Amino acid sequence: MPEFVTRILPYLFRIPAVLIALTVHEVCHGIVAYKLGDTTARDMGRLSLNPLRHLTPLGCLCMIFLGFGFAKPVPINTRYFKHPKRDMALTAIAGPLSNMCLAIVAILLEFIVNAIIGAVYPDPAEMSSFAFYVAYFVLYFLQTFYLLNLSLAVFNMIPLPPLDGSRVVYAFLPEKYYFGVMRYERYIMLAMFLLIWTGALNGVLSTAVIWLSNAIHSAFALLPFFG
Repeated sequence: MPEFVTRILPYLFRIPAVLIALTVHEVCHGIVAYKLGDTTARDMGRLSLNPLRHLTPLGCLCMIFLGFGFAKPVPINTRYFKHPKRDMALTAIAGPLSNMCLAIVAILLEFIVNAIIGAVYPDPAEMSSFAFYVAYFVLYFLQTFYLLNLSLAVFNMIPLPPLDGSRVVYAFLPEKYYFGVMRYERYIMLAMFLLIWTGALNGVLSTAVIWLSNAIHSAFALLPFFG
């Protein structure tokens, strides 16, 4: 394979992966909010799977080149919720959970594709060049897809605003601490972006993504069909 192809291939495969991962993430926020009584996202057309309704250029570039990023937040009006703190937490966690589900599906497909290749070509040397490259590109995309989704899930579960993890943590804080944290939310956000900018979180995030990927792969490997 030409060297220039191997250089640009990761970025070419990341583009559709990012479009799907970020769009599904935001739509799931909106759907859960809608189910809990908040129609704001629906009224603003944010329950659509059209990526253009959700993505920002900077957030997409971060996902493509850095492995983590963001989309345009789905508008949420907690006044429509019967239990604002709880319902906000459920709405927030829907995004990372959707990315976890996408990653699990992609890993399952990876196992299925490998099983099919093993059944059709017991001896890999018998594969034609065309079959090899088709299998290579499919598996490469699936790997790119599940790693990006795991990265997005892990990144968003950091318990610092404005990330989804902070909304989940807030649900468990007593009222006096909740409003105390909210007063300093702007400064916490600045500190978080500083940590990201300096790369201080990269090692922790990468370790968590690799651990999750290995755990899901190990779980599927225990199944009789894939074992």
